[in-house]
Amino acid sequence: MHAYRTHTCGALTTADVGTEVRVSGWVHRKRDHGGVLFVDLRDHYGITQVVAKADSDPLRTLESLRLESVVTIDGHVVARAAEAINPRMATGEIEIVADSVTILSTAAELPLPVAGEQDYPEDIRLRYRFLDLRRETLHANIVKRTKIISDMRRRMEGIGFTEYSTPILTASSPEGARDFLVPSRIHAGKFYALPQAPQQYKQLLMVAGFDRYFQIAPCFRDEDPRADRLPGEFYQLDLEMSFVTQEDVWNTMEPVIAQVFEQFADGKPVTPAGSFPRIPHAEALLKYGSDKPDLRNPILITDVTEHFVGSGFGIFASLVDSGSVIRAIPAPGAGAGSRKFFDEMNNWARGEGYSGLGYINIKDGVPGGPIAKNHGEEATAKLIEALGLGPNDGVFFAAGKESQAAKLAGLARTRVGETLDLIDKDRFDLCWIVDFPFYEYDEDTKSVDFAHNPFSMPQGGLDALNNQDPLTINAYQYDMVCNGYEIASGSIRNQSPELMVKAFELVGLSQQDVEDRFGGLYRAFQYGAPPHGGMAAGVDRIVMLLCGAQNLREITLFPMNQRAEDLLMGAPSAAEFKQLRELHVRVVEPQAKA
Repeated sequence: MHAYRTHTCGALTTADVGTEVRVSGWVHRKRDHGGVLFVDLRDHYGITQVVAKADSDPLRTLESLRLESVVTIDGHVVARAAEAINPRMATGEIEIVADSVTILSTAAELPLPVAGEQDYPEDIRLRYRFLDLRRETLHANIVKRTKIISDMRRRMEGIGFTEYSTPILTASSPEGARDFLVPSRIHAGKFYALPQAPQQYKQLLMVAGFDRYFQIAPCFRDEDPRADRLPGEFYQLDLEMSFVTQEDVWNTMEPVIAQVFEQFADGKPVTPAGSFPRIPHAEALLKYGSDKPDLRNPILITDVTEHFVGSGFGIFASLVDSGSVIRAIPAPGAGAGSRKFFDEMNNWARGEGYSGLGYINIKDGVPGGPIAKNHGEEATAKLIEALGLGPNDGVFFAAGKESQAAKLAGLARTRVGETLDLIDKDRFDLCWIVDFPFYEYDEDTKSVDFAHNPFSMPQGGLDALNNQDPLTINAYQYDMVCNGYEIASGSIRNQSPELMVKAFELVGLSQQDVEDRFGGLYRAFQYGAPPHGGMAAGVDRIVMLLCGAQNLREITLFPMNQRAEDLLMGAPSAAEFKQLRELHVRVVEPQAKA
C-alpha cells in the first residue's frame, strides 16, 4: 500500500464499499455526535467523511488535533445510511470508518477560518495566503484559472499560432504607465525595465518572419491598483499576425475568445463568434457614456442638446449657449414609483463630484419635476416623444462639456440599470470598440499626446499625419469589451519608418529621439517589414469574469495589497548596503511634505 494514500479525498464511491483504503489530507471540520466523531478530510480533489468510533484510538487522536492538521487515515469504506447521504458531495454516499490515524503535521491556532466562506480582513488573508488558498471558492478559482489558460493555449495552437517567449529584462517603452526599473550592475547608472507588454518584441518577430506569434505573457506596470487591475504584474494572451487587416484579427480571435467563454461560462449565454457588435469609439461614448460599455444594460443615452436651445429651463439653455451638451438617460418604469428614487439619483451625482442630475418623472402620462415645469408643456412633450418614453417612465439629464457629460451619463446609465434591476447578470455580452482616436489633448501639458498605442497605424497613413488636425485622426485601434470590462486591446501596426517618425514628431519627439528610444524597431522597419497587427487579451480579467469574482485578488495566487505590498513575502524590502553599492545606487529619502 502507498505510504500516504490509495485514493484521493474526492475519489471514493459506492463501488469502493467494503475495501480497505488509505487517505491523507487536512482536517477540515469535526463534529462530535454523542461520542462518535465525524471528520471531514480534505485534499486538493475533494472531501471525504471519516467516522471515528467511540473509545477508539482514532477518535482520541483526531479529537486532540486542531483543524487544518494533516493526517493519514487507514480504514474501510462503508455506505452511508439513506438519511445521511449528502448529494452536494462527490463522496456523499460513503464514509470511511477509521482504523488508525497517523499525524503528519499539526496545525497551530488558525489566524483565519478555512472552512466556510466568511469575509475576513484583507491584510490577514494576504499575510496568510497559503491558508486563504485552502478555502473552497478561492481554491476553485485558481484551478479554473489554470484550466482557462490551458484552453487558450490549445485553441491558439489549433489555429496555427506558435508560442514564443520574449525577454523580461528590456528597455523602457511608452505603454502609458510607469516602468519597473532594474539597475544594471555592469553598466553603472543604467537601468533595464520590466516589460509593460511585449509590444516591440512581437512586432520584431513579425519583421523576422514568424507570421503567427502568441504567448501567455507576464507584464509589469507600476500603477495604482483597482478592482480590475492589480499592482505590479498581470498576464495577457499576447498575439501578433503578419499580412492581416483588422478584420482578419477580429475574425481570427472572436472564435477563440467566444469559445473560451462558452467552455467556462457554466451554461450562461455568450455572444457567439461572428456576431460581436463593432461599435465606433465616438458612438460608444455617445450611447453608453463609456468606451467599455456593458451591453447587458438595455439603456441607451441620447444627445438632446438641440431640445434645450432657447429652453425655458434657463440652466440648460445657458449651458447650451456656452457650448455644453445635454445627454438623456432613460429610466424605464421609474415614474410609477415615488420621487425618492429621482432625488437619490440627484444626490448620488453630487456625491460623485458633479452638480447633479436633472430629471423628468412621468406618472400616468403626466410629466413632473422642475425641468418639465420650466421647459414648457409643448417642448417637454416633443422631448418625451423623441426619447420614446412611456406613460410611467423617467429620464435623467447630464449636462456639461462633452467629455464631462458623457462620463456622468455613463455612470448614471450604470446606476439606473443596477437600481432598477435591468441588467441580466447571467450572460456574457461581448463587442468590439473600434476607430479609437490616434491622438488626444493633454490638459496638464497643454499638448497633443498619443491616445493609446503609439505604434498603431493611423487611418489615412502619412497623408493624414501631414494634412489633418491630429485630434481628428483615428487609428486602426480596437478593444474587446465584455460586461463593462475591457478584456483585450489591439491594433494594426505602423510598419513604415517615415510614418513612425512623423507620428512621434506630432507629440514633440524628433527623429533622433525615435532612433534613440525605439532604435530596434526603427531599424527593423528599414529592412522589409510586413503589414502586421494583433492584440492582447487580459487573462486576469477574463478569469475574473468567468469565476464571477468582483476583484482580481480572488483569482490570483499571491497578489499584493492596495499599497502594492506583498504581505506574505515582505516585499518590497530594503536592500543591503552591499547590494546598493554593487548596483551603483544610492537611496534618496522622499522629502517630508510641508
